[in-house]
Amino acid sequence: MRKLLDEKLARFEELERLMDDQEVLADSSRFAAVAREHGSLTKLCGKYRRFKQLNAEIEEAKEMLEGADAEMRELAEMELPGLREERETYWNELLDLTIGGADANRTHCILEIHAGTGGDEAALFARDLYEMYKRYCESRGWKIELMSMSPTEIGGFKEIVFGVDGEGCYRELQFESGGHRVQRVPETETKGRIHTSAATVAVMAEPEDVEVDLKPDDYRVDRFCASGPGGQHVNKTASAIRLTHLETGLVVSCQDEKSQHKNLAKALRVLKTRLYEQKRAEEQARRSQERMSKLGSGDRSERIRTYNFPENRVTDHRIGLTLYKLDVILGGDLSSVIEGLLDYERQDLRNSFGTIE
Repeated sequence: MRKLLDEKLARFEELERLMDDQEVLADSSRFAAVAREHGSLTKLCGKYRRFKQLNAEIEEAKEMLEGADAEMRELAEMELPGLREERETYWNELLDLTIGGADANRTHCILEIHAGTGGDEAALFARDLYEMYKRYCESRGWKIELMSMSPTEIGGFKEIVFGVDGEGCYRELQFESGGHRVQRVPETETKGRIHTSAATVAVMAEPEDVEVDLKPDDYRVDRFCASGPGGQHVNKTASAIRLTHLETGLVVSCQDEKSQHKNLAKALRVLKTRLYEQKRAEEQARRSQERMSKLGSGDRSERIRTYNFPENRVTDHRIGLTLYKLDVILGGDLSSVIEGLLDYERQDLRNSFGTIE
């Protein structure tokens, strides 16, 4: 953790220098990107600077305790408990701010929800998950932007992709990645039998433009007419965009805007985010021998949670958390689940990093 914090502080100080650089000041888009990244690190690095300062003051007080001056020893004895208490507070706050590693303090992320096994019922469940996250984001004051969706005839989603913008959004939503399972009686079930369906969720930190070098030559652009359930959803002009990244084969489509330029801009954001996520996953794989959270890697194949309607129950399998208020949680009040996950990771971090001395 200390290494991560030192790296973040070094980057923060580099950004401070860049914001005074005349070349950066002359380039408005680059300056905006630098300013955004600087702003995202301000809270963390401000606390870490104070933490380091407290460490220095504690060491100085310890030296005073060993000195010959009785007055200075008395002063050090009075100051040390307060300094240690303040340092403990800052340490706990830094632990909270670093849950999730290097991307913990991202203020932008992209969520993808895909219907899994279960046909139409899985698509309806994907819609329910989207509504749940949408309401939670609204309750937190975060902005939501729809990127793309593939609706079904009965009102579900085969896939839906949306961006979230707000302080703490990635930190709180990161552990939602994985397989979500629902057990309920579908609306189309005449005999009252309980069915099991699934959907997968991926939460990806959205990088700044300067972090992913994506040139027009790196991808192919295909333009086509938007499609949908029918009627007004079908676009007769070629406003829909499909991007294919030539090196990796990643494909992104966006057709929800009437403007081709807006669809292209959104598709590029999603493609950059997926490329960044792929790079991050590769780095995690290379560090597979190092500590990894028991909460999992966010692999979509990993079943993380069950939503059982007959029992009004939600169970998160990673931390053994069971709550009998499914209606409240699907209504958008995810706070008890998210706090449970953050508390678990917070304790795991404390156990891993030991004392702050």
